[in-house]
Amino acid sequence: MNRHQISTLVIWSAIFLVFFLMVSLLGNMEQGLKGKITYNEFIQLVEEGKVSRVTVEDRKVEGVLKQPLEKNGRKVEKFEVVLPYQDPEIIKELVSKGVQVEARERNIIWDIIISSVPWILIMLVLWFFLFRGIGMGSNRAFEFGQSRAKIYIDNKPNVTFDDVADAEEAKEDLREVVEFLKNKEKYLRLGAKIPKGVLLVGPPGVGKTLLARAVAGEAGVPFLSISGSDFVEMFVGVGAARVRDLFQKAKQLAPAIIFIDELDAVGRMRGTGIGGGHDEREQTLNQLLVEMDGFDGSEGIIVLAATNRPDILDPALLRPGRFDRKVYLGLPDVEARYKILKIHTRNKPLAEDVDLMRVAKITPGFSGADLANLTNEAALLAARAGRDRITMRDFEEAKDKIIMGAARKSAVLSEDEKKKVAYHEAGHAIVNRMLPGMDPIDKVSIVPRGMALGVTVPLPERDRYLYEKSYLEKQLAVLMGGRVAEKMVFGEVSSGAANDLQKATEIAERMVKEFGMSEEVGPINVNENKQVFLGKELVTRNGLSEKLAEIIDREVLRILKRAEKTAEDILRENEDKLHALARALLERETITGEELDEILGIARKDEEHPHES
Repeated sequence: MNRHQISTLVIWSAIFLVFFLMVSLLGNMEQGLKGKITYNEFIQLVEEGKVSRVTVEDRKVEGVLKQPLEKNGRKVEKFEVVLPYQDPEIIKELVSKGVQVEARERNIIWDIIISSVPWILIMLVLWFFLFRGIGMGSNRAFEFGQSRAKIYIDNKPNVTFDDVADAEEAKEDLREVVEFLKNKEKYLRLGAKIPKGVLLVGPPGVGKTLLARAVAGEAGVPFLSISGSDFVEMFVGVGAARVRDLFQKAKQLAPAIIFIDELDAVGRMRGTGIGGGHDEREQTLNQLLVEMDGFDGSEGIIVLAATNRPDILDPALLRPGRFDRKVYLGLPDVEARYKILKIHTRNKPLAEDVDLMRVAKITPGFSGADLANLTNEAALLAARAGRDRITMRDFEEAKDKIIMGAARKSAVLSEDEKKKVAYHEAGHAIVNRMLPGMDPIDKVSIVPRGMALGVTVPLPERDRYLYEKSYLEKQLAVLMGGRVAEKMVFGEVSSGAANDLQKATEIAERMVKEFGMSEEVGPINVNENKQVFLGKELVTRNGLSEKLAEIIDREVLRILKRAEKTAEDILRENEDKLHALARALLERETITGEELDEILGIARKDEEHPHES
């Protein structure tokens, strides 16, 4: 049963319980002052003439007294007694004493029905909520172990490779799969075997599921789609049964594609559970391994799977013969983002000032899903403002909203706090612009957004895949710029630099521990903070000696202090520009990159990039 059925069962059980309690209470109220008495007490009451009327049913006598009687500390007006035997003389005695006598014939069938009603109601409730939920007593008794996969035959996904921007290498790998499903005889004639399984790997939102749907749309074959979590149930053996049923259906529809989304939900490494390795999930995984070994390429079944956690998958899933081919999808670069934006905006009315290439450049690190969300947010902002077209301003506002959160109009800063935020952001911006090789600034703002009171947004000129030591040192100096500016102007630092210090410390630690950028530590990776997989090792590995840990701490601190000194030297040389920029921020609250360069007296070089309007 699911959570909804359980809660419903509890509610109905409570209703029936309250019903029986009310019936019992009403029964007691109806009895009034009725009490059970002995046969001897009954005879005595009759002889004393205290009985008003009686109702006789077999050996059971119910009666009403002329006056209430004290019994066991309470007044009794009605009584009930069971005669030890049927005595005709007692009836004569009652009549002689002027007692009104009424005889009632006992209906055994009616008594049985009345006593059975509560049990019948309880059984109906149990049948409806327990047995009916899993198909007991109906033709669905065997459906519980059937796969929950969505099967697309005539209504196959209408997505094609043209709907997937970029990812050319991934599409090239998958075109072979499509070609095999369309014309497998060509491959079999040459003795070639198509991969049984293709694993799509990449961070969330890069288009793994979209690419799988595109394969089905291109191949034009039945498409069976299921999530890894749909296999696992609380009932033992259900997951394995669903795996068997899934592959049986695929064989009947062959050639076909099986797509398992979020494979890590069922394919997690075995033997890593604290309670032992033999659980329902591992039985499901074992059945999946068996099924993927149980068919060959000639059957025309391809298994596609998607995951963003390939590191926790069981090695048996990744060996040749199961998932033979791994297709990696990374975050899109600027050209790919431009193509993705074109796809997501092709049905949206854009204003003439919209430059999709610029939007692509100001969204580094955005996945395809992020860009889809960006275009939707921009459309919502345009609709909210009553415009009939989406403007560039809508895209920029949507980007800021996604990255930093919506502007907090309720966060009213005092003049002193606003001044400190202005100098803090001015410090970041000036250090960034005065260091050669750093990305130009797109925007500086002191409008509170999300958790930030202000922000300095760089505009990357290109996507970076390698980070030189000199670049990272400059990045640290930029992060220290806000703290240094506050200290120079106000004589003390504030808590506003907490996030900057956190980021700077992380970069410095990676420089020392992972990148080998410390002469004293040397070319070694000593990153000890790797969280191991639960069950294989229950503690975090730590292979550092105390001496080496001390050297690392000293090197990290040295790098951070040197970055702080660099930022201080730059700001002292440009103190007049620091004050000018802070004043401009206090007046305008938001300054663009062009306005920043005018204030700093820097000639800005804008490169023209070809793009489509």
